[in-house]
Amino acid sequence: MKKILAVAFLPFTLLLILSSANPTAEKPAVLIFSKTNGFRHESIPAGIEAVKKLGASNGFDVVATEDSLEINKSNLKKFAAVIFLSPTGKVFGPEQEEAFQNYIEQGGGYVGIHAATDCEYNWPWYGKLAGAYFKGHPSQQEAKLIIVNKNHPSTAGLPDTWVRKDEWYNFKDINPDITVLIKIDESSYKGGENGGDHPMAWYHAYDGGRAFYTELGHTNESFSDPLYLKHLLGGIEYAMGSKN
Repeated sequence: MKKILAVAFLPFTLLLILSSANPTAEKPAVLIFSKTNGFRHESIPAGIEAVKKLGASNGFDVVATEDSLEINKSNLKKFAAVIFLSPTGKVFGPEQEEAFQNYIEQGGGYVGIHAATDCEYNWPWYGKLAGAYFKGHPSQQEAKLIIVNKNHPSTAGLPDTWVRKDEWYNFKDINPDITVLIKIDESSYKGGENGGDHPMAWYHAYDGGRAFYTELGHTNESFSDPLYLKHLLGGIEYAMGSKN
């Protein structure tokens, strides 16, 4: 009798082992999109690797692509957020635009990193989602960032003032509905053109979804900077809907 019970118990035990050995089936996932039809940032591979490490340490899977055809209704359903990692120029056709807009309207998340504001200039819906369009930039230099809103996962724990070197964008067509998280002090560097309210990172609810953008992230060094990675992780978690 004991032998029969032991044999019967084996399949159930094996099922438990197999289910616990496949935790990724329960994980949320994000898609990194980094296609470029303009300037290509050298830091894109470092950014992809950094986000993959953040995912491995924080319970989400990461898929990376530069194939616009992956931006379709069926594929986007798999992802809690899409990360635009410095794409440039015209990267979508009409079908991809429709699929991505539908994704956001259905509650999807968007993360824009650095040159995400330097693409899709002829698609006003995207410009409002990203929060602004790139206008230009001076040479890379050290500058002072002011954290103006610390009630967000991307800025919680950051110093009130944050001095770092990066490439600082000037913006045009800034969406007035964004909530600014970080501003740059134009008196701390040369070449700023947005005045006293020069935003560098922001978030907003948009057209049914969640959008976060950080201008920071031009350099390779950004993606090994613990403070920047903390900032980026908070933005990703907000866009995924796991933190508000």
